[in-house]
Amino acid sequence: MLLIQNIRLSRILRNTWQVDLIMIASCTAAYFVRAYLIAHHFEIPTIIPTVLGTAIAFFIGFNNNQAYDRWWEARKIWGALVNDSRSFARNLINYVDQDDETVKRMIHRHIAFLYALKANLRGAVDEIYIKYLSEEDLREIEKHNNAHNAILNIQSRDLQKLSKSNAIDGFRFIEINEMLTRFSDSMGMSERIKNTIFPTTYTYLTKVFIWLFVVTFTLVISQSAGIASIFLGWLIGFVFVSTQINGMSLVNPFENNSAGVPLNQITRTIEINLLQMLEEDEIPEPIKPINEEYIL
Repeated sequence: MLLIQNIRLSRILRNTWQVDLIMIASCTAAYFVRAYLIAHHFEIPTIIPTVLGTAIAFFIGFNNNQAYDRWWEARKIWGALVNDSRSFARNLINYVDQDDETVKRMIHRHIAFLYALKANLRGAVDEIYIKYLSEEDLREIEKHNNAHNAILNIQSRDLQKLSKSNAIDGFRFIEINEMLTRFSDSMGMSERIKNTIFPTTYTYLTKVFIWLFVVTFTLVISQSAGIASIFLGWLIGFVFVSTQINGMSLVNPFENNSAGVPLNQITRTIEINLLQMLEEDEIPEPIKPINEEYIL
């Protein structure tokens, strides 16, 4: 997630340089076609780039709005996980009687759940969660394709044992079990965002329209601007392309990049909070920003 208010131009150019080269080549070709093939035959009507520009504005606006909605929903889901995780640990610590070992094991297991979920959402091989699980838990989880879902299943089983041993009353059992349900809901919503592909037709048509606009705009403006139309065509195209690319960088909010939801920071924050609530000595350091520019 970006932390700064102003995005460096170099970062934008790094994301768009390939498209910029294509646009410059297209503008150059359009200029020479206009100058040597069609200049003495007819003029390109200005209504063509005008209509295309309007269509592009609608497409880019729709794409960016939908992309931001996906990103914001993902951020709200993980914000809820922060709050629910703290409440889950607080309830276990204060409401469970005479079974501190199970409480500690369940809180550690919840940290493992968060790290396993984060690794799955990012498609990464991140086994940091292993250190918070017992050998018995690891053997059971290995039988499942979905590690974080298996962890929740073990949590429910331990909660049932606490209830049977009268370590918690029925009301507290229901309250803590509802939290496990909310963890499952957050897990499912995160997986839905990750597995739902943004319609490729929208991004494809936007790219095609931008290319057509750049070409037709260069053809029209070259009638009065001459060779400078190559630069002007690229400049107008650059505005559309940079807006579209930066907006679409939010489509996959769980990707490990500067525009994604800072899962590393969120999981580490929860980890620190829960370990401090257990009064443990070995507390990891918070995740630090990269170049004071963004955090992962």
